[in-house]
Amino acid sequence: MARMQHFGWFFGRGFGPQGWLRPDWHWNLRWDRPDLYQQSARELERAGLDLLIIEDSLSPGPREQLDLRVRGALGAPKLDPLQLTPYLFAATEHLGVAPTINAGVFPPYLAARQFATLQHLSDYRVGLNVVTDVKGSRHFGIPELAHDQSYDRAEEWMHVVRQLWHSWADGAIVEDTDTWRYADGSKLDAFEHRGEYFSLDGPLNAPPFDPAAGGGDGDPVIVSPGGSGRGLEFAGRNSDVQLALAKLDVETVRAYRQKIHRAAEAEGRKATDIRILFVLTPEIVASEEEVDRIVAASAHPSDADLHEVIERQSIITETDLTGLDLDRPLDPAVFGQHVSTGSIGGLVGGADPATPLRELFVAKYRKGRISDGSGFVGTAPQVADFIERLGDDADNDGFIFNGDLHPVTVHRVLDRLVPELRKRRILRSSFGTSGLRGNLTDF
Repeated sequence: MARMQHFGWFFGRGFGPQGWLRPDWHWNLRWDRPDLYQQSARELERAGLDLLIIEDSLSPGPREQLDLRVRGALGAPKLDPLQLTPYLFAATEHLGVAPTINAGVFPPYLAARQFATLQHLSDYRVGLNVVTDVKGSRHFGIPELAHDQSYDRAEEWMHVVRQLWHSWADGAIVEDTDTWRYADGSKLDAFEHRGEYFSLDGPLNAPPFDPAAGGGDGDPVIVSPGGSGRGLEFAGRNSDVQLALAKLDVETVRAYRQKIHRAAEAEGRKATDIRILFVLTPEIVASEEEVDRIVAASAHPSDADLHEVIERQSIITETDLTGLDLDRPLDPAVFGQHVSTGSIGGLVGGADPATPLRELFVAKYRKGRISDGSGFVGTAPQVADFIERLGDDADNDGFIFNGDLHPVTVHRVLDRLVPELRKRRILRSSFGTSGLRGNLTDF
């Protein structure tokens, strides 16, 4: 019997123009109003997904990339996902929501208070997708750090945020109506933190969490992306969910999971404390004949097709690749220290270093069959076979589907797939209790 898995949705474009570059735009749904996202979130909950992760980047890009990033609305504009989150909670009852928070620019006290507020208001359904991006720091007057240094800062940030969340001890809330004494100040921890990156005092001006209501210690769920060694260490120490980017075959998934589990166990945690959910962008079609047609059509991209790929990869890697010689190999020196290993690996893959850049972009454009492992185009049963195989053979926890938070995109991915997964008892049909943490730990 197939094992149950967890599923979520990665709002990959972020809180920006949903449906742009596709005919979906002509549904005339306003991307800068909440209705579009509320409708989509309700569909995700109805489908049995555990959580929604909202991508974000604070910067519209460096001066020399501004036009590149805005003309296709791929890097900008974007609104603040934290402000969208309460609207999504108002539209749903069980779905967890994890907006992206940048540990380099959000002061720990402010972040701790904002997410404590959302945890209470949402009935324990909020998460933090913690990122260490440094390129937006110039907008805040903060020095840009190297890749590993930014993780050092995030480690300290995470430590202080948790200390703030727990600065009210058990029993601090009294609520004695005979004496009208609401809380016991002796049970508040007025700690002083003087670290390498942050200097602040406690306690937090927000009430403590209820572990019985929120599961575990009641804290919001911590999500982290990142495939570098330092990123995996951060996940092992801090994360409840790892947003995993990797080649999706049994051997790679097993190896990736082992790295995360070893990092967690090195910190005294259990492997089961982290749900590792791999990003998946399937293209689900009605028939095998349609699979054949789509795969064949992608074999020989035009120059215009390649240009679109180059622009997307430039935005993903935060590096302008549009002016490079396509007939020469990619020089890794073009990428700054801020560019993640996962982003570079997504472009290069396992290609020989001598491979001309054109071939890398052609490979990114080409599509393959999910049934033979060459790509992600398939019928709903074929995609379900793939998901079931990784669950059974690689002990995979589940997947995060990647796409716009637009009803057309959501239905395109889930309409045929959800019944197939439920028929196989891979996807939940109902939710438990204890909010987002309960969603992630009830099996």
